[in-house]
Amino acid sequence: MIKRKTMLSENIIPHIQAYKANNQIIDGAAFLMHSFRLEDDYFAGFEIKPLDAPGTIVVITIGEFGQPQKIQIPENILDIDLSLVLNLLAHEMLHIKQKTQLPFVVDKNEREWQAYCEMLFHKKFPQIPDAPDFARKGFAQSALKYYHRMGENSGLQQKYADEKYKVENLLDEILIKRGEKNTQI
Repeated sequence: MIKRKTMLSENIIPHIQAYKANNQIIDGAAFLMHSFRLEDDYFAGFEIKPLDAPGTIVVITIGEFGQPQKIQIPENILDIDLSLVLNLLAHEMLHIKQKTQLPFVVDKNEREWQAYCEMLFHKKFPQIPDAPDFARKGFAQSALKYYHRMGENSGLQQKYADEKYKVENLLDEILIKRGEKNTQI
């Protein structure tokens, strides 16, 4: 497996720190979107949402199919590891594409499967760095949760069977690396 670049450019960090210092959360998020080429014609901007609970990060896309979409971000988004933030933004930008480009991805399980796989493999947004392993573990587990919700041996599961194998292998690699899975039988 090819190791992806995980470091953010040194010129990004000072800009984000300046946005944080001036409480310009939306401008900082927009800067990240522009810097990492995540913009889309159907992206209608950001909204700040109140924090749900300490220790949780919830970023969501809102809007009707075929219409411009907004992304709700927590007010502390710029306090979070930037590689994780970029993966969360890429996840939501994929949702925007799924909901605004024909053919729409109508099934929520399929939308989430595709978006979590994007966070793991960066096929649509190769410029996005890998998130930390603890987050990638969660992405893989979430992807598999949505895969199972597609229905046992359903057409959707068959469509993504090869990719599921890749997700399971990546999850095993992460668990072994983190010492959470033994490699001996």
